[in-house]
Amino acid sequence: MPTDPTARQVADLIARYTPEMAHAITACRRKLCARVPRGFELVYDNYNALAIGYAHADKASASLVSIAGYPRWVTLFFLYGKDLPDPEGLLEGEGARVRSIRLGSPDDLDRPAVQRLLTLALASHEADFAAAPPLKTVVKAVAARQRERRPA
Repeated sequence: MPTDPTARQVADLIARYTPEMAHAITACRRKLCARVPRGFELVYDNYNALAIGYAHADKASASLVSIAGYPRWVTLFFLYGKDLPDPEGLLEGEGARVRSIRLGSPDDLDRPAVQRLLTLALASHEADFAAAPPLKTVVKAVAARQRERRPA
């Protein structure tokens, strides 16, 4: 068990999922932390999901990509994904800004097409990430009411 209070809190939030989903969330998180070694990992335990954003500053509006753990899957979100070139048609969503990919497994993050999308999504703030501190995890919000984190 982690000794750092923030790491312990995040581990406790992830432990509310089934062991399989906890493993998937942890593996996705590990891969994104390696991909974004500087900046802020912003954790939001919302009503619907545990969302973890990767940002160059300690504020939600600075997040560029995030993962969200649901009871049966993990989704990778591109918070400015509408304008990303997606020749393989991986991105889902019809909103004004956000696009996503439902991950079949954490290994999907290693697919070349997904890596290209991550590179493009992060490129616009490359200098901001380079100037940011080593990646710091910050729990920003924990909702009082939440859906069950395990399938019914």
